Amino acid sequence: MGEALSNARQRIDKGPTKSSIVTYVLVKYIARFAFSLYFRLFVRNSKALPKNGPVIVSPVHRSNLDVPMMGAVFQRKLHYLGKGSLMTNRFAAWFLLGCGIIPLDRDSVADKLALDASLKALKEGKALAVFPEGERKSGPEVLPMLDGAVWLSAKANAPILPVGIGGSERSMPKGSYIPKPRKIVIIYGDPIPAPQPKEGAKRVSRSELREHSEKLHTTLQGLFDEAQRKAGCPNPEVN
Repeated sequence: MGEALSNARQRIDKGPTKSSIVTYVLVKYIARFAFSLYFRLFVRNSKALPKNGPVIVSPVHRSNLDVPMMGAVFQRKLHYLGKGSLMTNRFAAWFLLGCGIIPLDRDSVADKLALDASLKALKEGKALAVFPEGERKSGPEVLPMLDGAVWLSAKANAPILPVGIGGSERSMPKGSYIPKPRKIVIIYGDPIPAPQPKEGAKRVSRSELREHSEKLHTTLQGLFDEAQRKAGCPNPEVN
């Protein structure tokens, strides 16, 4: 896996090939059409998406459907931090890099190369998807945020677009390989501006980053609850 990951990162510097870009566009629109029919997909507040400039898209992650579905319905091309283990061969690397995947070494506590590639994408004005809970989770409660999304937001001065996805876990829960035709709802929240250093400070403090993470957590929980209700599988109320 190490050699495949290294080769994939070398290809990132060269950029995706024309053939992989064409393939990506075709797959994107076919997938959008198929998802809309099969899952009765409903997208709300898509106008919240910035039309240009860097943005960090931060969805709730409950199903393997979330990644391809976000890529299909998102108006702009999304770039993702993805498992480096997916780059098992040249064809997989060719296709996934064309789809905007940035390989991440999950065995490393802090994969600097992946973070550098993410910052580069944002500074080039691209849209980057970061699941703030980390890997796929389960259940109605949004779990504590990891630092990645907010840290990237501060470093790249990029807003965070929170996204609630409802119904995807019901359609394809963990351990399932074939999705059921259940309604799925995607709701975009309003962009959260990047945290700014206080007057006279050179960087954003840890306490400010934590406050930003808490705001993202609260916003995501509200969007997730609303999306689940509209998908017909409401989250239980927490006392």
